[in-house]
Amino acid sequence: MELTKYIHSCVRLTDGDRGLVIDPGGFSEVPVALDGIHAALVTHEHPDHIDVEAITLAVNADPDLRIWAPAPVADMLAGLGDRVTTVTPGETFSAGGLEVRVFGGQHAQIHRSIPVVANLGYLVEDAVYHPGDSLDVPTAPVPTLLLPIHAPWSKTAEVLDFLIAVRPRQAYAIHDALLSEVGLGLVNGLLDRIATPYGPTYRRLVSGESVEV
Repeated sequence: MELTKYIHSCVRLTDGDRGLVIDPGGFSEVPVALDGIHAALVTHEHPDHIDVEAITLAVNADPDLRIWAPAPVADMLAGLGDRVTTVTPGETFSAGGLEVRVFGGQHAQIHRSIPVVANLGYLVEDAVYHPGDSLDVPTAPVPTLLLPIHAPWSKTAEVLDFLIAVRPRQAYAIHDALLSEVGLGLVNGLLDRIATPYGPTYRRLVSGESVEV
């Protein structure tokens, strides 16, 4: 498959005429990411992972576009009717011609005063795993991990431990829009120095960059 990274946590996975987008959020270039794609997966309800207005416009413009998401996101998109499918951990389904397995359940805790929301992780074609906003280790091998490198709910030590625990062949950074160039350099350096000796290669793609996975 070809993996294309967009701003923050939005990625596109394509294989010939098959393809899907994960987390078309408010920081991302949603119309660009969805161009020619008829399937989108959403991990959870936070606006940096789902741009409701952009998705609604895209669905209205493309009669073939379908959305898969946890129940709270499906409720947010209730006006789109059967174009939205609610999914839960343990399910397997096909989206955009690609097979998807669902993991997870909950978003990582941001603060004890903030309610924890539903969060799903998606393993696409048993090849690429997008965890959304959670560092729970999936119960399946993960060849390619999309690694949330920075968030209000995480610290770098936890990101390092997550990468070490999952042990993918390769990891690519996501959830990186809040980091400055200085911060990116620090986090990338720590990941290279501490986590990659356990086996995975690690790289941060710039927006619009693509790799084969």
